[in-house]
Amino acid sequence: MATVMNIATASGGGTPPKSDPSYWTDGSIPWVSPKDMKVFVIDATEDTVTTKALDRLTEIPKGSVLVVVRSGILARTLPVAINKTPVTINQDMRAFVPASGVNSRFLAWQLIAKEREILDRCSKDGTTVASIEGPALAAYPLMVAPSKEQNRITEKLEELLSDLDAGVAELKAAQRKLAQYRQSLLKAAVEGVLTADWRAASAGEPQETGADLLQRILTERRARWEAKQLAKYAEQGKTPPEGWQAKYPEPTEPSHENDLALPPSWAWATVDQISIAQKYGSSSKTSEDAGVPVLRMGNIQYGRLDLNNLKYLPKDHQEFPDLLLEDGDLLFNRTNSPELVGKTAVYRSEITPCSYASYLIGVKLTPSCSPEFLSAFINSAYGRAWIKEVVTQQVGQANVNGSKLAALTVPLPPHDEQQEIISRLDDQLRASFHEQAMIERGLEQAAAQRKTSSKPPSPASWYHRTLTTSPPARYWSASAPSAQR
Repeated sequence: MATVMNIATASGGGTPPKSDPSYWTDGSIPWVSPKDMKVFVIDATEDTVTTKALDRLTEIPKGSVLVVVRSGILARTLPVAINKTPVTINQDMRAFVPASGVNSRFLAWQLIAKEREILDRCSKDGTTVASIEGPALAAYPLMVAPSKEQNRITEKLEELLSDLDAGVAELKAAQRKLAQYRQSLLKAAVEGVLTADWRAASAGEPQETGADLLQRILTERRARWEAKQLAKYAEQGKTPPEGWQAKYPEPTEPSHENDLALPPSWAWATVDQISIAQKYGSSSKTSEDAGVPVLRMGNIQYGRLDLNNLKYLPKDHQEFPDLLLEDGDLLFNRTNSPELVGKTAVYRSEITPCSYASYLIGVKLTPSCSPEFLSAFINSAYGRAWIKEVVTQQVGQANVNGSKLAALTVPLPPHDEQQEIISRLDDQLRASFHEQAMIERGLEQAAAQRKTSSKPPSPASWYHRTLTTSPPARYWSASAPSAQR
C-alpha cells in the first residue's frame, strides 16, 4: 500500500496570457485542459502553446497520468488520461509523473476504479466550481504490485475492457439501427405502405374516402361555428344580422407542396382544417411542490410522453380548467434546439389532471381524425423536412409558431384506415421500445462493469437476433434519418 505521492511526482499547470499571441500562435506543444479529457489516451489537444510558454509552464513527459481537479464535471465523474506525447496542462489539471517501476496505466486504472471514493474524500467544500483538494489526492492510498505484475494486470484488464468496448459499440450500433427502423415505420405509415395489404384485402372503395371525410369535417366545422355565433347573438338578445354567415373564417387549405404520392383513397388536409382548437401552454412558474403536473418539452421523448421529472402548478391555478389537457390532445414542441423543435406526442390521460408549458402547443383534433396519425407524420422524415423549411432561428433556439403548424399539409386517410395504421404502428413501435430498453440496460451494465473492472460478460446475443430479424424488410430504409431525442 502506498499513497499517490509515494509513487508519482505531481505537477500543476496554468494558462499563458491569451492577449499575448507569442504564447499561442503557431504553437506546437499540446496544452491539455478539461475539454480534452474525453479519451483515455491523449495524443492531440484543441489548443497548443509555443516553446515560450515553457518559461511559465512545466512540460509533462509522455506517459504521465493527467487528472481533472477543477470542473463542473467532477460532480459526476473523475476524468483521467495518459498523455502519448509531452504536453503542458492548464490550472484545472494535475499531472502525476510515475516513479521508476510504476506503470502509468496501472496508476491511471486505479484512480478510475476508485473514482467515486476519490470524489467523496478529496472534494473541496464551499467552492463555486467542483474541485479536488491537491494534497488530499496526493495522499490518497493505492495498491502497489511488483512491476512485472503491474504490467500483467494492466494487459489483462485492457484486454477485458477492449472486449467490453466492442460489446458497447455493438449496442450503440443497435441503438442507431432501432432509431432508423422507427423512422422507416413512421414513413411507411404516413405513405400508406404499412396498410397496403389491408387496402388490397378490402373489397372496392371504402365507404368514406379521405376526400369524403375531409368534406364531412369541413361541414361539421362550419356548423360548429354557426351554432356558436347564434348562441352569442341569443345571449346578447340580438337578431343575427343579414349575411352573418359570410364572416365564417375559412380554414387554411392544403398547399400540396409535399411530393408524397398518396393512395387513391387518401386526401390532403391542413392541421387547421382537421382541428377544433389550438392553444399555447402556460408560462406560469412551476415548482417541485405537489399539485397539477405540467408537461414540458423534455417530457416528449421518441414520440411518446415521459412522465419523469415533472413540475407542478397549484390545483387552484387561475389558468385552470382552460389549460387542462383532455384525452387525445396532441402536444407540439414549438421551441427547442434546431434538431429537437417539433417533437410531438399525444396525451392519453396517463396522469390526470394535467397541464402543459408555454413551449408546447396543444391541438385538439376533430373526433374523426387520429391524433396519433398526425403525431406520426410530424415525427416522420416528412415532418422533419417541413420543420426545417418553416423554422425561424433565434439565439440558441429554433421556433415553429402556431400559425405555421395550422398551415401544415398532412395526409388524410379514411377514418377506418387511420385506426388500422395506428394499431399496426403501435404494436411495432412498442416492440422497438422494448428492445431499446434492453439495449439501455445493457449499456448501464457495461458502465457498471467498467467501474468494477471485473470480467465483462460475453457480448449478448439477443440484440443480434432481434435486430437482424424483427424489422420487416419492406419498411427498412438505410437512408432514414435518426429518430428524435
